[in-house]
Amino acid sequence: MTKLKISKTMAGKTAVKAFLAVALLAGPAAVLSGDVSAAGVKATAAPVMTDNLAKFGLKKAMDLPVTLESEGLSYTLHKIMIYDFKSPEVKKLQQLYGFQDETGIIGKPKYFIWTKVTIENKTNKTMYGSGNDIQRLIPLRFKAGTITDAIWPKKYASKTNSTEALWTYKLKPGEKIDSYLGYVYSDEFEFFVIRMFYGENFVEKFVVPE
Repeated sequence: MTKLKISKTMAGKTAVKAFLAVALLAGPAAVLSGDVSAAGVKATAAPVMTDNLAKFGLKKAMDLPVTLESEGLSYTLHKIMIYDFKSPEVKKLQQLYGFQDETGIIGKPKYFIWTKVTIENKTNKTMYGSGNDIQRLIPLRFKAGTITDAIWPKKYASKTNSTEALWTYKLKPGEKIDSYLGYVYSDEFEFFVIRMFYGENFVEKFVVPE
């Protein structure tokens, strides 16, 4: 009987393929966070990716995370990944969370923007709302005169304070939530600014300058 011999090189390639397969099964959210430990595998060599802005010609003036705060509302952007709307990554997110093919404002999205955020209530009143309220209070902009539109995760839309795909939220004084929020976009990339309109203050930070 002929014995099958496996070289060290072949074994190494097999291990790499196995890791990638497990990472994909862990889902885009896990890959973005650099954590696939739930599947029994951890990335140890590569640094955690916080954005892919350079892919779209955007050169950062500051690294993530970036925090904006106004009158007790605190928002931190930890990670932002931009995908072609028809990409495999977006298809997987749609399957996982029920994201639709369009929004009421953007009928034919070119890009899907997946963000990891922390929203904290430092006021003495309860904050509540939806992804639309977050978009209104804390808009993300890549070009003057254009918008990004928050897209609702149908499977999680009625779940308050979801840590997987945020839409409906309710934060008592002192509470915060770490979660993911999706947007769609259909224009060009010239800069990247986060703005906050809350109370009587206006705050903005240009992650990528004009």
